[in-house]
Amino acid sequence: MTKEAWPPANESMLMSRIKTKNGTPISRLGFGAMQFGRTADARSAQEMFEACVAAGINHFDTAYSYNGGASEHMLGQILRARGDDLIIGTKAPNDRPATADNLRAALDESRKRLGIDAVDIYYLHRFDAETPFEETFGTLAEMQSQGAIRYIGVSNFAAWQIMKAQAVCKVIDTQIDACQPMYNLVKRQVEVEILPACADQDISVCPFSPLGGGLLTGKYTSGAEGRLREDKVYATRYGQPWMHETARDLAALSQRMGIAPTTLAVAWVARNSAVTSTLISGRNVEQLQPSLDAMTFDLSEDIYEEIARLSPKPTPATDRSEETLP
Repeated sequence: MTKEAWPPANESMLMSRIKTKNGTPISRLGFGAMQFGRTADARSAQEMFEACVAAGINHFDTAYSYNGGASEHMLGQILRARGDDLIIGTKAPNDRPATADNLRAALDESRKRLGIDAVDIYYLHRFDAETPFEETFGTLAEMQSQGAIRYIGVSNFAAWQIMKAQAVCKVIDTQIDACQPMYNLVKRQVEVEILPACADQDISVCPFSPLGGGLLTGKYTSGAEGRLREDKVYATRYGQPWMHETARDLAALSQRMGIAPTTLAVAWVARNSAVTSTLISGRNVEQLQPSLDAMTFDLSEDIYEEIARLSPKPTPATDRSEETLP
């Protein structure tokens, strides 16, 4: 593969092994329920869920730690008997080591909140440097063999951490099935090693934050309030001037095309052939709709490349990037 060939941009995604219990492939977009119990009340949560299902989305994601468990609980209230038709992902706690006891206790609580017997994708929410991988992934493998989880995932892992986990998994006759990294037009580091590693290992990629914390919706170009102004973490993460310039350029392109910048931002992430199911979210259906529109929006390769040029391409992983393979 030459350096120009990555990231790939074509209409075919890498085939994913992740399917519903009924055998339906994971949808191109998924819904992240992080706002359930925070900015989205029960009515808005139900309406967004129904809008997603109507649009063809079968992938819903949450986490043990989201909003003190309210996210899992609210999603569980909505799911009822539809579990076999959907792919439900949740994550282990991010505030304690990934020991066998912690993982088992947390999974039992997550299943209870969600009202399901088996979690489809169970992620480690973060890398744990304290607990041996053999204990962590050995426990996940046991949960898998017992039918408590179907697929093993990792979130917020570096490429070397993914490969280390994959090596341990292969020894115990299982594998990493899914990876959930941050990916958007102004956060492209995953293109360097994470996406190629996942493609090589046949790991499905389900990125979060395609809108850059709301930056790429264009609302901040008009001085609107939001997380980037109210939350120090997001303000730092997206505080570089060039990022805001990229957002303004994307807004200008969207105006020229007559397509919402939100739709373009989500479609751009989903267009990468290494990406399996891009997670979208919102506070209500009205806010969610432009992201949902990306489900059917046909982003051409030319426009994909034009959008990509709005932000700096990350530097290659090696210092011999001027060389290409035969």
